[in-house]
Amino acid sequence: METNVAAGTGSLLINLKCPACGAIYNAFVSNTFCTKEGCNSTLFAQYDLGQPLDRLVLKGRLNSMWRYRELLPVTGAENIVTMGEGFTPIIPIKNLAKDTDGNLVYWKNEAGNPTGSFKARGIGMAVSKAKELGIKTIAIPTAGNAGGALAAYAARAGINAIVYMPKLTPQVFKDECRLYSARLIEVDGNIADCGKLVAEGAAEHGWFQISTLKEPYRLEGKKTMGFEIAEQFNWQLPDVVFYPTGGGTGLIGIWKAFDELEQLGWIGSKRPRMVAVQSQSCNGIVTAFNSGQTHAEFVDGGFTIANGLRVPKSFADKIILKVLRDSNGTALSISDSEMNDGVKEIARHEGMLIAPEGAALWQAYKKLKATGWIKPGETVVLVNTGSGYKYLENIGI
Repeated sequence: METNVAAGTGSLLINLKCPACGAIYNAFVSNTFCTKEGCNSTLFAQYDLGQPLDRLVLKGRLNSMWRYRELLPVTGAENIVTMGEGFTPIIPIKNLAKDTDGNLVYWKNEAGNPTGSFKARGIGMAVSKAKELGIKTIAIPTAGNAGGALAAYAARAGINAIVYMPKLTPQVFKDECRLYSARLIEVDGNIADCGKLVAEGAAEHGWFQISTLKEPYRLEGKKTMGFEIAEQFNWQLPDVVFYPTGGGTGLIGIWKAFDELEQLGWIGSKRPRMVAVQSQSCNGIVTAFNSGQTHAEFVDGGFTIANGLRVPKSFADKIILKVLRDSNGTALSISDSEMNDGVKEIARHEGMLIAPEGAALWQAYKKLKATGWIKPGETVVLVNTGSGYKYLENIGI
């Protein structure tokens, strides 16, 4: 069975709203981003959170992201395209007490998702909503994992997938796209170059493009990480959440989830400090945060072993920076050599082969703890976004 619900999901979806200008859009037809002149913001799905809804509704539901179906945008259960994504484990760091002493530090480990990364959440949601809206062809620019996820979920949904990917991406990401029968186009450039080609192709051929945060529904899949963190910590949020930030969908989504849960009365007003971690190769968010800017500049220093962090400029840079400041968080960048060391350290001491993006969080945590920014007694969550097995071509042993 695809889901444990009958005809309807009970979704409380009412509309789409632009968080920048306040414009309202119809959530039951195809939309991309805010088209008001001079705006071009990501659109947020809005729900009727004034409805009485008790946490007890979760009792007995499947352990997947679809357990939160009232707060998700798919209204017809027959449109849900799922392979068991979500409800990934919270794993305590046990053997590195020299670094964690005085804190409780946990991985939110996304490696066990279908296709090996957190991209299964956002792509699974976007493909499900595309199916509901009658979309036949989806195109995406990707640094790797999102392309594989789209290829897999589109294959399951019977939707055509077109994937634009940088040539420097490790071969495993290209192979999985082809195995799932997606049309793969390799680009001599970065993900921004891929994005331009997707936009051109979409304009010419009518494809629906799901570039990061240029459509509303990948965000809704990623926000389920926030729901899960709240539930897995018994509705008491941790003090700090570290997130590897390329496009930043998950960071924004987690923050959105906390807001929705508070409106429902499921959690209080306490929020974690959010930490955006980038590669030194593409650190526009870090630079903007540290200089007090409200937007990030385009920065591309070339190859990084963390493919997902080679995003020269996030489409939602203003929203990311606002989340960091509203949460009293921070941002920092990590070098490839530090990430490589982090992958090996976690593998050798914790038995987990994490993605370089996750290793960047570990190194960032240690730096912030050393400076006193992480305080004694605080609970910390590091979101490891994918499996290190897919990055072996990039990782030095």
